[in-house]
Formats: sequence, structure tokens, C-alpha cells
Amino acid sequence: MESVLCINGSDSMGHAGIQADVRTLKDLGCYGVTVVTAVTIQNSMGITGVHQLPLSLVVGQIKAVYKEVRPQAVKVGMIDDAQTIHAISQEILGCPNVVCSPVILASHGGLLMSNASIQAYRQYLFPLCKLLIIKCTDAEIVIGHHISTDADMATAATLLRDMGPEWVLLRGGTFTAGRINALLSGPGCQKFFSSVNIEGWQRHGVGGTLSTAIAARLAQNDDIPSAITNAHNYMHSQVVYASSQPTSLQPHNLYNQFMSLLSQHYKTAHNVSFYASQLYISTRYLSQITKIVCDRSPKQIIDDYLLQECEQLLSNTSFTIQQISNQLGFSSQTALAKFFKAKKGCAPTIYRDWR
Repeated sequence: MESVLCINGSDSMGHAGIQADVRTLKDLGCYGVTVVTAVTIQNSMGITGVHQLPLSLVVGQIKAVYKEVRPQAVKVGMIDDAQTIHAISQEILGCPNVVCSPVILASHGGLLMSNASIQAYRQYLFPLCKLLIIKCTDAEIVIGHHISTDADMATAATLLRDMGPEWVLLRGGTFTAGRINALLSGPGCQKFFSSVNIEGWQRHGVGGTLSTAIAARLAQNDDIPSAITNAHNYMHSQVVYASSQPTSLQPHNLYNQFMSLLSQHYKTAHNVSFYASQLYISTRYLSQITKIVCDRSPKQIIDDYLLQECEQLLSNTSFTIQQISNQLGFSSQTALAKFFKAKKGCAPTIYRDWR
């Protein structure tokens, strides 16, 4: 089993930090080893206190891990001490799959890293990065420029890559009404991703979980684009569209299983009956579950998932409508066009021209 080292702070609620890292690695079939850098006082309403562990304790944890395990990937998250950042960079030097996900701003806007720590992260860890994952608001602090358009995101990604990371995933752009954007920039690649699920992708801990999922896939020998695609599928089924804080465990567990199945089979299965049979429940009970959890029918959820994937392919690929129809499992180009027009009020070709 591939091992991944996560160097991060602790979150007592488990929505982020080391706790979320371990859960994600287990889900993706990796052995997680950890180094705690900070203990936080936080809950779903935000962070109210942070205690950074001394350099000797952080480095000691890394050395203890490396005596027994040689991780295939390392994810580095929350650290706010320049000397500790420098020391960490020396300890993980040589790992081919370093994923950095710095935590600079708290959800309420307060700084979680000093200027000295930000500069140390940039100087010592960025050059080791296979992939840097960073929110637009955090990137603004690193590069010293405001990011307010997709063009600004492209410029920012280039500036960040110039600081050393081989690849940059810049996330959290909300410049188009009703959508949230991310940009992947790397050797010979610049690709935008977008989603209408703004609330889901802005949940607390999403960025950290995404970075850990990507690190897991890199440890399993994915290249960067493939790792991001596979991590994205995991995020869709288990985090972004999953039910959080369930009040009734069984319906929410079944809903999350439904979303996991949908992420795997949406290209071939568009019928509610298929998913109900996979869950060993009736279509009526599945409808009751989705009504309880998100006040939508299973068919609405399936259609919305298909629509988002279709929009993604229209916006970010040069596939023909027929190719998109084939990829998404529609019986014909006409069937796709009819579905898309019913949902968006325009033909797929017109939507692509507008984009």
C-alpha cells in the first residue's frame, strides 16, 4: 500500500486538518502517516485559537516517520513558523510528489500566517512543489496583486509557477455569477474548470481535502492531470455534493453512497432505477432520501450532474457535440441537444459560442 505523509495542523471537528487528511487517504486506499504542526481551537464557525508546535517536535515527528516509511507523496498544509518551514523543506527534500496547500487566510479573513512564514513557504517549499494548490484570496497575498477576473487568474498562476512549483492549481474564482472557477497551469497546459456548486466547493476543509486526495493519486502513480481528475471525482461524491452534519444517519449515508455511485456511472446510467438497485432499495425510498437530504428528486440530481459535466466539456474542450453525446451516454446528438435545451434554454452550440 502506498504511503502519504501529511504535514498539517489539527482540527478537532475533523472537517479539515490532519483528521480529514487521514480519512481521505483511507478512502483512497493509501497508508497515511502524519506530522502535526499546530493545534487549533475551531469548529464549523471558524478558528479562534492556534498553538504552533515547536520546531523540534515537528522535525522529530518527520524523522520518526522516515525511519520506518519512505512516503511516495508528501502533502504540506498549515505551518506558521519560518524556521520550521525551512527545516521541513530539508527533511522532505527528494520526495518527487510534494503537494503544498498553504493556509494563509482563515474563513473570517484573519491571517493565519505571518509575513515571514509566507516568505519562507515561498522560498523553501514552492521550489519543491510538484503541485501548489492555493485559493485566489491567498494567492493575492503571495503575489501582491488583486485577482478579479479569469485573466487575472491566468496571470497569477504564471507568477506563482515562476516561484518554483511545477504545477499550480488556483481555486476559488467567483467572478462569473453563479459559478466558481479553478485554473490548472503547468508545462504546456492551462485549463479552467468551473462548477455551479459554489457552496459545496467553498465548504470548510475542501481545499485541504482536495490536496490530500491529489497527493494520494500521485502516490499511486497518476500524472498531475489524471490525479486531479480522480481526486475531483472523489470530491464530488464524498465531499462537495455529500451531505454534511447528518441528523439521521441512515438516509445521509445512503445519499452519500448514491452520489458516489453517480460519480462512477453517470456516463452510462441515467435512470433512477439503476442507482436504487445498486443500493438495494426501492426508487421510492431513494426519492424519500434525496427529499430529506437536499429537497430534490433523484432524477433532478442525476440531470444536474450530467448538465454540469456537459457544460464543462463544452467550455473546456474542443469535442464535437456528437463526441460529448457519446462520452456522456446519450443515445444520440439529438437526445443531448434536447436535454441541454430543456435545462439551459439554448442549444449546446449556442452555449459554447457564448462561453
